[in-house]
Amino acid sequence: MTAAAIDASGLGKDFGAVQALDRLDLEVREGEFFGFLGPNGAGKTTTVHLLATLLAPSRGSARVVGHDIRTDGLAVRRGIGLVFQETTLDRDLTIDENLRFAARLWNLDHHEATSRIDALLRQFGLEERRGDPVRTLSGGMRRAADIARGILHRPRLLFLDEPTAGLDPRARRSLWDLISNLRASSGLTVFLTTHYVEEAEPCDRVAVMDRGRLAALGTPTELKRAAGVGSLEEVFLARTGHQLAQTGPA
Repeated sequence: MTAAAIDASGLGKDFGAVQALDRLDLEVREGEFFGFLGPNGAGKTTTVHLLATLLAPSRGSARVVGHDIRTDGLAVRRGIGLVFQETTLDRDLTIDENLRFAARLWNLDHHEATSRIDALLRQFGLEERRGDPVRTLSGGMRRAADIARGILHRPRLLFLDEPTAGLDPRARRSLWDLISNLRASSGLTVFLTTHYVEEAEPCDRVAVMDRGRLAALGTPTELKRAAGVGSLEEVFLARTGHQLAQTGPA
């Protein structure tokens, strides 16, 4: 049986009187491409922040890459990569400088850091731009650099929180090609949050979230068959009573 990269039980989070996440039970398998689908306000980012130990849960428990999020946060953070909705790269530093700074934070020695950075820049098509300040990059290149930094320490699990936000259709397609190639070459577990239906279609399994609750879970095919519909958009409508945003023309 495949091991669990994430195993959450009754996980919840309140912000004052607002219940952002309501007792989530969830298992994500090692090597899985897992989609977390829902509109803004569904609890997606809150869930990621709980699983990444950036927030403390109000109730429930979870183990991420084999470690308890309440008692072993450091080990959790060592085993995951996290790409936020907004870039956290220093825009005035070059790609290379950003990655070398991250390597120092992960205590990688100079030789190992250089080897990994060189390989990632080649893999992500950034080698010729390594000396350019981040502020000069296109949105797609900036996203690629974010992901390169997120996997520099070779995590077992990568969280991508709305990674295509603000990207044009061409950059979005390039980013998905990059993620697909990355998964094929590394077997990395990827946890994707999105409010775009078409981004969830390639996922191995999809959790449909609505107002902090898990509304449905299964493969895209299973979800469509169970709802008697032909698309994930219709699944979401059937399960929640409202529609998701569209990405717009390709």
